Amino acid sequence: MRIGQGFDVHKFGGEGPVVLAGVPIACDQGLIAHSDGDVVLHAVCDALLGAIGQGDIGVWFPDTDEEFAGADSALLLKKIWAAVDKEGYQLGNLDITVICQKPKINPHREAMRTRVAEILGVQQANVNIKATTTEGLGFTGRSEGIASMAVVLLVPINELNKQ
Repeated sequence: MRIGQGFDVHKFGGEGPVVLAGVPIACDQGLIAHSDGDVVLHAVCDALLGAIGQGDIGVWFPDTDEEFAGADSALLLKKIWAAVDKEGYQLGNLDITVICQKPKINPHREAMRTRVAEILGVQQANVNIKATTTEGLGFTGRSEGIASMAVVLLVPINELNKQ
């Protein structure tokens, strides 16, 4: 089995909506980023890349490359997921934490879980999303940005087939 963890953050700026876990969510501000700024999918990408020992999202999709300007993070995640498959692993489980004061995550949680599971081609039961506000502390507490963390457990494909 392989474990990976990922973290990403983007600051608020410009117009909303924000995109989190591939789901557009109404918000009074958008996120500033080279791609679509989806901190959730970016954290998932880094967790997966960490688990297979292949760097991070900045190595795979540098923000200096115009090819990725405004990129849909779901497409970036699909490319990384193909590398996970090529290495011989499938998802055991994925646990995601979104850290923000706004927007409220709970009304969108199930849509976000569904979208992540759809991108990866896994059961929704293998994906968990939770949120915290930091009680008004730090940059997320001051609504200056959004952060996300992800932890992933990968299992060799042949191990899943035994169950």
